[in-house]
Amino acid sequence: MFGDRWGVTDSETKRSYPCDEFVVAPALQLWRGVRVAAPPTAVWPWVAQIRLAPYSYDWIDNLGRRSPQRLAGLPEPQVGEPFTTAAGRKQGRILSIDPGRQLTATIMGAFMSYVLVPHDRDDTRLLLKVTMRVNPWIGLALSVGDLVMARRQLLNLKHLAEREHRQGLDESALEPPR
Repeated sequence: MFGDRWGVTDSETKRSYPCDEFVVAPALQLWRGVRVAAPPTAVWPWVAQIRLAPYSYDWIDNLGRRSPQRLAGLPEPQVGEPFTTAAGRKQGRILSIDPGRQLTATIMGAFMSYVLVPHDRDDTRLLLKVTMRVNPWIGLALSVGDLVMARRQLLNLKHLAEREHRQGLDESALEPPR
């Protein structure tokens, strides 16, 4: 299907994702991925912070309100909590969590898993799989729309996690040796 993959390898599309457990015989499967120059411990808080805002195009899905650019110090997400807040309203539901490794949620009939995979020394592969049962023509439209929005979301999370990680490294370099 057009737009079903962005930034992922063939092996990443063949792996199992937690969202696969929630949709039997999906009509739509989408994979997105990005390399983040930060360890999973620096990426996870940003994935968990999706509960506050979508982190995609704020002018579209957040009524122009900017997604937070600093970590809010949220507690770990819990199964059953709302997945995100968009346009000032809580939406979706968290279905499965493995802190630091994956967050799986549902929203508007779609099931999605954000998976963090350690890569190289201090890099992380941030993978997203979206799956759902839907009419193939609707699926094509959703695929293209998701490609635009999910790509922006993953790139925003990448930028924020890398910035925060670099700042942490810079601050630790200023601390006197003990």
